[in-house]
This record gives sequence, structure tokens and C-alpha cells, in this order.
Amino acid sequence: MPVQAAENERASSQTVKAQLSLRDLILSGELKPGDRISELSVVERLGISRTPIRMALVRLEEEGFLEAIPSGGFAVKAFSERDIHDAIEMRGTLEGFAARLAAERGVRNAVMLQLKDRLAQLDELVGRPTLSVDDFSQYVGLNGQFHALLIDAADSPVLARQIDRALNLPFASPSGFVMVQAMLPEARKILTIAQDHHHCVVRAIEEREGARAEALMREHARLAHRNLQLAFRNQGTRDLVPGAVLIKKPVPARY
Repeated sequence: MPVQAAENERASSQTVKAQLSLRDLILSGELKPGDRISELSVVERLGISRTPIRMALVRLEEEGFLEAIPSGGFAVKAFSERDIHDAIEMRGTLEGFAARLAAERGVRNAVMLQLKDRLAQLDELVGRPTLSVDDFSQYVGLNGQFHALLIDAADSPVLARQIDRALNLPFASPSGFVMVQAMLPEARKILTIAQDHHHCVVRAIEEREGARAEALMREHARLAHRNLQLAFRNQGTRDLVPGAVLIKKPVPARY
């Protein structure tokens, strides 16, 4: 590998490392809303040079975790109920458009077979008599694969890039609050509804019903907001929400 290429790859790796480390510090509450973050302070804390730190801070600002301050540097951002709702709606709108494109354009056989395989695996998991924390962890992986395949089914690199950006928004991930469900009495009901959505959207895509597929995915995304509302009913489950320290106040019911 040429020297310049090797240096670029190393810098990119350091940027990703810094970005992930800072995101973990924010989501864990070690860096709290309003805390000021400067390049030098992060260099000292993470032991990574200034250039990748600078790039990591810019990326986290783009993701919505940080906001630039006039005097220089960045501050950890807090989120309102509206911010979270908008992030989830944005993801649902884009995934809905992906489902519509998949239905209208048709899906490659290989992708459809993979979607149905994930459906079968999720059916087996959701149908178990009891669900452990490990089961919910397995669900997160399979659910993520299903959503990725749905995006692949749209066969639109342009849309895929926009969805990837939306998924980086705080609290927007389709599996963002799944692990919290392990502590909720409504857990199985919500998983059953989510899995029914999965089946219905695949059926709509197969039957070339674009508008129905789009509407289903937009409604499916709103389950994430419902999970958050349920989790915020008490402090015990609220504390399980990744990044709960960033949320300004409990989310009032909207469903």
C-alpha cells in the first residue's frame, strides 16, 4: 500500500475510534448536556491526535449529538420530545419510501428470499414461550438485518445514503429502544405488532402495492416512539434507555 494511502486509512480509523468513543461518553452520561468539549480536552482524554479528533467532533455535530458554540468548540446537546419524534418520523418516512420503491420497481429474488428468511427467524424468536434479555439481543440483530434488506430491496444508492444519515440521528434507529422492552410487561405485544408489520410490508412489496408498503413502514417506525413513552413511565426503565440523560423531560403520551 502506498505511504499516502496508508496514512489516510490510519487517519480514518482514528477518526472513527474517536467518534465512537465520544458517542459512548455522551450516551453513558459521562459527558452531560451543556458540557463544553474542546479539541485539546478530547486529545488529552482519548490520546488521539488533533486532526482525527476535529473530524470526529464535526461528525458528531452532523449526527446531532453536539452543537457548535460561538466562542469555539462544541457542547453536548440535549433533546426534547419533539426532537426524538422528528428523528423517528424522518427514519420512518425514508424507510417508507424505500418500501414503496421496492414494491413499484420489483425486488430481486435473492433479496426477497433473504427477507423471508429473516421473517422466519423472527417468527421463531417472537413465538418463544418466554423472552430473555438474550432473546431481545438476538432480536436486535435480526431486526437490523431485516431493515437493511428492505433498504437493499429499493435498489437506490441515493436513498440508502440518506437513510444511513438518518439512522445516525440520536434515537432514530429501528432497534434503538428494543432492549428496554425486556423490562416492560407490554414487551410481547409490541414485538408481535412489529412482526406483523414486517410480514405485511413484505406481502405489500410482493403484491406491488407501493402506497400500502409505504404507509406500513411509516406506522412501523412509530413503535419506537411508543416504546420510549412506555419506558419513561418509571425511573427504573427510563434509565435503560440509551442516552436517556440527553432527554430534557419524560415524553408525554402521543398515541
